[in-house]
Amino acid sequence: MVAASAVAAIAQAPPAQTPPAPGGAPGGGRGGPPRLVLSVTSSAWPDGGEVPMRNAGRGENKSPAFEFHWSLGPNPGTAPDTLQTYAVIFHDIENSTNKGTADTLHWTAFNIPGTAKGLPEGLGPGDLPDGTRNGPGIAARGGNPGAYFGPGAGPGPFHHYVFEFYALDTKLDLPANTTRDELLKAMEGHVVGKAAYTGRFHAPPQ
Repeated sequence: MVAASAVAAIAQAPPAQTPPAPGGAPGGGRGGPPRLVLSVTSSAWPDGGEVPMRNAGRGENKSPAFEFHWSLGPNPGTAPDTLQTYAVIFHDIENSTNKGTADTLHWTAFNIPGTAKGLPEGLGPGDLPDGTRNGPGIAARGGNPGAYFGPGAGPGPFHHYVFEFYALDTKLDLPANTTRDELLKAMEGHVVGKAAYTGRFHAPPQ
């Protein structure tokens, strides 16, 4: 009878629960709470698609429009209460600079208001009325005001371009002529969401 009781107790014991991943990330453990996730969309081209000349440095050179989205698991969510600003870093991951591992930085912008639902097409240069500050990038070389600078790869293989979006719980106290390394360092420890959007570009054959 003692043995039978022990077997019954084991059979009725609840299965061990796998602890959720830090932050309750989906898939980190069964039953773990979902977390807020940032994503972006654009009407300019589909994610991973070919960048049109309208948004290319060899064309009209207009920054594309983006929309920001927050989701909680499979459901729409609202931005976290701690959100203060957004930042974007746009780079050509195909190039290497000065024989090193750094790629070509095309454009950055930071202190985009946390209340923003996205970015409009054709952002202007320098400091914008809503507090957005254009930072380092191709257009900012030589002491010029920072501004969007679109893809410019020549004829040949496609280059792959990445927009990285960061949601931050702080406003960055950085000058417009900061560096990418300084920007990344200032964001460290303040990222409450991150998303990416990609595009491919090469100039049409002549």
